[in-house]
Amino acid sequence: MGIRVFTGDDRVKISEEVVKVLGGNYEVFEGENLANSDLPSIFLGATLFSEGARKVLVKDLSENKEVFEEFARRIDEFLKTDAEIVVWETKLDKRLTSVKTLVAAGVEIREFKLNASVDMRAVFNIYDLALRDGAKAVAELEKIEKTQDPYMFFGLMVSQALKKLEWRPNGAKERNVLRELAAVDMQMKSTAVEPWKLVKSFLLRATTL
Repeated sequence: MGIRVFTGDDRVKISEEVVKVLGGNYEVFEGENLANSDLPSIFLGATLFSEGARKVLVKDLSENKEVFEEFARRIDEFLKTDAEIVVWETKLDKRLTSVKTLVAAGVEIREFKLNASVDMRAVFNIYDLALRDGAKAVAELEKIEKTQDPYMFFGLMVSQALKKLEWRPNGAKERNVLRELAAVDMQMKSTAVEPWKLVKSFLLRATTL
């Protein structure tokens, strides 16, 4: 039992590792919603389930600066936990004193980096095609999606959309597209919908935005 910290841009690999460590039945806490007073019950509290060790996933605790600093300050105490705990950080600034404190205390911090390459030319071509014909854009995506990472692919589409807005700062379509991309980004971060489905759904809508 103990505390692990996972970070990096390969969210698929991190998700798989979370399941390996915690199994399929665990409690989830969003870091942004926590207060200092919540930490003891999370890291030292008893299991909510009738059998077995407590399993806990805490997401993006470092985005709540005050609570993350309290977590680091009390890490020696929390490491005595009887639970299996994973702290999943979307971004983790290793220069922070609190992170250095965790490392010094022996907390395992694993970084998962994307190895998959993304064909930038293909992304831009598919994005441009979607603005004219969403169905054809989806068909082109399906030819390459198994070799691409959906989050990197989506990020490059956002970059392309921002460039187009720079070229046409008053363009209604460019602004509509960016608003839609922002909504999709929130869905990718907050729902369990398979990311490629969200990307394809956007491509199909892009023509009419």
